[in-house]
Amino acid sequence: MVKRRFWIERILEGWKRRNLIWLSGVRRVGKTFLCKSISGVEYFDCELPRVRRLMEEPEGFWDELRGRTVVLDEVHRLDNPSEFLKIGADHYPDIRILATGSSTLGASKKFRDTLTGRKVELWLTPMVLEDMKDFGNMDIRHRFLFGGLPPFFLASEIPEREFQEWMDAYWAKDIQELFRLERRHSFLRFVELLLAQSGGVFKATRFAAACEVSRTTITNYLSVLEATYIVNVIRPFSTRRATEIVSAPKVYGFDTGFVCYFRGWSELRQEDLGYLFEHLVLNELYAHLQSRRIHYWRDKQGHEIDFVILKSGTPIAIECKWRAEEFDPSNLRVFRRRYPEGKNYVVCHNIDRPYKRSFKDVEVRFVNLPHLIREIA
Repeated sequence: MVKRRFWIERILEGWKRRNLIWLSGVRRVGKTFLCKSISGVEYFDCELPRVRRLMEEPEGFWDELRGRTVVLDEVHRLDNPSEFLKIGADHYPDIRILATGSSTLGASKKFRDTLTGRKVELWLTPMVLEDMKDFGNMDIRHRFLFGGLPPFFLASEIPEREFQEWMDAYWAKDIQELFRLERRHSFLRFVELLLAQSGGVFKATRFAAACEVSRTTITNYLSVLEATYIVNVIRPFSTRRATEIVSAPKVYGFDTGFVCYFRGWSELRQEDLGYLFEHLVLNELYAHLQSRRIHYWRDKQGHEIDFVILKSGTPIAIECKWRAEEFDPSNLRVFRRRYPEGKNYVVCHNIDRPYKRSFKDVEVRFVNLPHLIREIA
């Protein structure tokens, strides 16, 4: 069993703050294996009826586990998971609890209200660079094509059948059980189109006709996909200037493997690498920052910054390029004329050591992805 050291460290750090950690992420991202790889855990699979019977009397269950480390996998299967976890968090502080379950439970108002101030939330994203080291494969092109779900990443050939089977299971187990949507064809068609156009500015009307549903339904579908971590919705950074895009989000697929699959890519051209690298940078930022508060910037003349992160109210600008020589400073200079304060980064794959360059009135720091993470996170 591969120990994913980056994530285990995050879990151990979380337990120093609270005795309850809520671990979320898409199916097959590795939640169960990560939980089982932690030394000395008592593991309970809440999908099993016999395990759920053990938990019918919460106090009796927790009394038997004092001083231990407990994993509750698929905890949403319990009748009242929020109350069950609240009892463990409040009355058994000597028990370290790691709970996993559906993303819908984590987003529900009752779950948030019941466990406010009692839990640390950890979002298990598709594989990060540290995971690739642990799995013994640092081939970035392989990561792009096969994706960041561990079973897919470990495959010897592009797992095309598994991508489709994953989508079928997502519909049956996540969507049908949790949201009760009815139009399978329309919903999955929307997912396919969205992943194939990953990274583009989202306009609901573009998808409504192709999916044979209304614009309102498309907007609802997008909310479902965001709640279940299938897409990352990047909203524009703006101070409501008349010249800026202020509402239209960009939507990124959650994993490069699925993006490649729905684009029909089995081999990567040179021009594909920068596009996929942008997705990898976003995934890395999410994993380390553990926040969805990442924006993009675009004005109505078409100038654009890939990602903007606010630190103490100051915008950090991040541009993603596969090779440093591909960078054109014109967009960044326009952005900084309007927002002069803040650091500027160009993150590239072909850089070994960070360096700075000045483009007239704008200073830019060129870094690779690990350096970017160290400096921002």
